[in-house]
Amino acid sequence: MKNSVKSYVINIFIVTSLTIVALWFALKDNYQEVITMISGMKSYWLVLILFWGIMYSCISGYVLTIFTRKNKKDYRFREGLSNYLVGFFFSSITPSSTGGQFAQAYIFKKQKIKLSDGASILWGDFIIFQTTLMIYVTILFFLRYSYYVEIMGGILLVFILAGYGVNLAIIVVLWTMALFPKLYVKLSGNVVRILAKFKIVKDKEKTLVTWSEQVMSFTKEIKRLHHEKMLILKTAVLSVLRMSVQFSLPWVIANALGHPLGIEYLLDCLALSSFVMMANAFIPIPGSSGGTEFVFTMLYGSLLQDSALASSIMILWRFSTYHFIMIAGAITFVILKHKYTKERIKERGI
Repeated sequence: MKNSVKSYVINIFIVTSLTIVALWFALKDNYQEVITMISGMKSYWLVLILFWGIMYSCISGYVLTIFTRKNKKDYRFREGLSNYLVGFFFSSITPSSTGGQFAQAYIFKKQKIKLSDGASILWGDFIIFQTTLMIYVTILFFLRYSYYVEIMGGILLVFILAGYGVNLAIIVVLWTMALFPKLYVKLSGNVVRILAKFKIVKDKEKTLVTWSEQVMSFTKEIKRLHHEKMLILKTAVLSVLRMSVQFSLPWVIANALGHPLGIEYLLDCLALSSFVMMANAFIPIPGSSGGTEFVFTMLYGSLLQDSALASSIMILWRFSTYHFIMIAGAITFVILKHKYTKERIKERGI
């Protein structure tokens, strides 16, 4: 437990440090201009920008609620939202977002959802989101292929395309795993045994059992989804909606800062924001801190031809979609942890 707390503290320190470095990078050439631009914004715009980040979380929480109601009919939206927020917090403070699903499985268990069902729900949400994301990004990229290649240029283009390749590979692996689960269990068993020989995996048997359970959970959810056409359609539409909400925020912020972008820029904002998400596949640091801000500023700087405006948008966008939601997730976790502790004490008292 102490090691886990220490790890989280170190990761939060890394996130904070890299965020400061990213802010320095964004502000070093035009500090006064950026501060003037943000401070001159009307307060109601700030409320709207924060609401935009919350709206994405609410849609994500609702998607979880839809999936979970297949196992528990009386599952409430606020439970789905709190589960998502806690997952977001732990994803934000662990490398490559590895802690998010474990935290969500824990919350599901406390919400009277079996661990196996919780794992299936998370797998279902993930594969629908990931598949929808790749279709969404692919369409955006090819709509104005030559223009986006020109904006991204050299190393940034390679970085984003490589991230796209990683995300595409994840989808291919997931669907292949769904079609051939026994083959994946066998192959993963061989990999675990090799890693155990090199002392990389400490508990070989436990790892094999855990992996087999994960594959079977995933396969179970895929089979269930195969017969739930309306569920797939509904969650896919909601996934498109939540992506559109997140990716369109820079366009909203630019208008809030007094630099109105015509509707013709909306498509470009959707595309560039999705490219930032692709690049994040290569940033294993907690919250993709530092790299996300850098890629965003470079892309939007090229689009807008105004580095001060791009930096201002990045600061507000990152706070709304990451820092603000991470804080909300931390508060939610503390409240739920206190609630579950009281319930446990009460049960023991009985």
